[in-house]
Amino acid sequence: MPTLLHRLLRVLEQFNAAHPWDHNAHYHPWILRQLPRRFGSALDVGSGSGDLARLLAERADTVHGIDSDPQITARAQESTPPAAPVTFTTADALTGIPAASYDVITCVAAVHHLPFAEALAVFRQHLAPGGSVVILGLTRPTTPGDYLLGTLASPLNAAMGWLKTRGRITPRPVSMTARTQPADMSFSEIVREARAVLPGARLRRRLFWRYTLVWQHR
Repeated sequence: MPTLLHRLLRVLEQFNAAHPWDHNAHYHPWILRQLPRRFGSALDVGSGSGDLARLLAERADTVHGIDSDPQITARAQESTPPAAPVTFTTADALTGIPAASYDVITCVAAVHHLPFAEALAVFRQHLAPGGSVVILGLTRPTTPGDYLLGTLASPLNAAMGWLKTRGRITPRPVSMTARTQPADMSFSEIVREARAVLPGARLRRRLFWRYTLVWQHR
């Protein structure tokens, strides 16, 4: 039985590799729904290939993306029209944020690369009054519910890959070439630390091994 399960997992892994899709980009429309229709400035932490930063620029006067990977940052700049109000820099997310305040701060699949509570404190420091922090993150499964949600997500993940690639074998999108690492915090740990730094933060488990956090600076 373990051998059969291993083979099935290997087949699923090969299928997903042939039909890749960006789980983070899947949540971009949801992120935008949490934000005002217009706002002044936005900061995208862990901006990667710049896809979300460019979407934010459709609503913001200025958008700044920051990422520690110089290669993906260069690709983000190359993919951004010169007239778009978007800039990108390669810098550490805790120490390299420009000395400014932002109406919106987003962070997608990047906060688990950082000391969690310290990162949230830095985001709060740079958030303007009335501004919003929106995070899409990854968790380490620890509970039966976590594993059940992951099990349910596996066939849905394959189905989404098939639909988004129209059944064709395709290369990974640029957004999926950024550096990755596994999450090391459980959802309960994330909730506890987040609410200690950002009182009233709204957190929710999501499909495809993700969670969301929304907090508004009153």
